[in-house]
Amino acid sequence: MIKLKSERELELMAEGGRILAGAHAALRQAVKPGVSTAELDKVAEQFIRGHKGATPAFKGLYGFPGSICVSINEEIVHGIPSRKRILREGDIVSLDVGVGYKGLVTDAAITVAVGAIDETSQRLLDVTQRSLDAGIAAAQAGNQVGDIGAAVQAVVEAAGFSVVRELVGHGVGTEMHEEPQVPNYGKPHRGVKLVPGLTIAIEPMVNVGGHAIKTLPDRWTIVAADGSRSAHFEHTVAVTEHGPRVLTRA
Repeated sequence: MIKLKSERELELMAEGGRILAGAHAALRQAVKPGVSTAELDKVAEQFIRGHKGATPAFKGLYGFPGSICVSINEEIVHGIPSRKRILREGDIVSLDVGVGYKGLVTDAAITVAVGAIDETSQRLLDVTQRSLDAGIAAAQAGNQVGDIGAAVQAVVEAAGFSVVRELVGHGVGTEMHEEPQVPNYGKPHRGVKLVPGLTIAIEPMVNVGGHAIKTLPDRWTIVAADGSRSAHFEHTVAVTEHGPRVLTRA
């Protein structure tokens, strides 16, 4: 069932989203060669819990052990923080963060370069960010979910990259995962209609190579099946009468 949010709920989500944006800023500063993914997890958890009423929404969700998901290079999503996973110069790392605040949740991700990265990796980051921007721009009242997916897909495939198809965006707010699903591909004017009060996580996941994926033996980490690099950007967005409102920006 789709859960539309009231103006008060949107404002609370925006407050939580500002905390999330601050956590991302702290993580950007912490990303450097030699840092473990467990250290990044600690940075995020301490930042989030340093705000009264805020909690890391991923911790314990479906049994996930970390406060954030940290996914390196060919890892698409759900990388488990570990003291053994050390960032290296030239890596790219996805930092997926959820914040619970006063009974509501927000969800956002960024992918960050570790030091200097190669040209293809930088282009992957730029294209994935642009595809998210295109998806957000399509989140207009009166449009449909397919308009978002089509906008994302057009940017990604024009650049010669692949949209991950088995993983999708989603409704978010009173729970981390709500209806509707928000694929990153599709056809315009198809799917659930976008109406004011709908809050969704739009999250392009883009591979340099093919779109096929596989899950590692830890049962969490999902990687590009061909080993190519992957990037992930995400915002929680509210559909309003005045256009899309990004709730997870500073």
